[in-house]
Amino acid sequence: MDLTQDFTAHVTASEADLPGPELLPVRLALACAQVLPVAAAGISVYFSADRRLPLGGSEPVAAVAERLQFTVGEGPCLTAHSLGRPVFADEDELRTRWPVFYDALATHTPFRGIVSLPLHGGLEGIGALDLYVTPPGSVRDLSLADTLTVGTALSTIFAIAMDEEPRSESGPSWLDAPAAGRRSLVWQAIGFVGIGLELHNTDALSLLRAHAYGSDQDLDAVAEAVLEERLSMADLSEQAETGP
Repeated sequence: MDLTQDFTAHVTASEADLPGPELLPVRLALACAQVLPVAAAGISVYFSADRRLPLGGSEPVAAVAERLQFTVGEGPCLTAHSLGRPVFADEDELRTRWPVFYDALATHTPFRGIVSLPLHGGLEGIGALDLYVTPPGSVRDLSLADTLTVGTALSTIFAIAMDEEPRSESGPSWLDAPAAGRRSLVWQAIGFVGIGLELHNTDALSLLRAHAYGSDQDLDAVAEAVLEERLSMADLSEQAETGP
């Protein structure tokens, strides 16, 4: 069985435990971690430079790592998406190129290496795959050819699913994935803070990110606290005036 067939077989096998189109990203991420020498995988889409939506991770800690890149606003996945090519980053490169992200990653996850690559097909220009490595594994253990093969297979399966799936007014079912639902809270919180403090959306997002980093939380959790009014406009306004 070649790698593409192996990947497809794993995606199919997990459907009984993870049913429904909304969990397709989770099945795809899980299959990536099963066929490649990595500890975990995560899939995200980008609607703009500041709108990154995590769709699914192969395990909970992968979802944490996916959220951290968005929380701090830097990391190999954002770079791979921006450049349009794969990024292989071991621990030294993570520490040097993205120090704020590395600090958060090392604090909250066991991952010390990441391979990020843009996806194609129906996800061309918006989709990205993160592959996470833990010691003693290394990003050097991954073949570029194998990584690209899996990325192509993932893109193909996703594209077929999107073509076959009827769309509702709210969009495709994968937007109903749990990770996507959490991220939608961020967009709501950006609007809430923007109106409450009379800030541009970009500045509101920066303020939420600063609070998340300063309080050692992920951005999704801070957004939820804002919307539930556990984090007040007064507290955020004070932070805006004094800095993080």
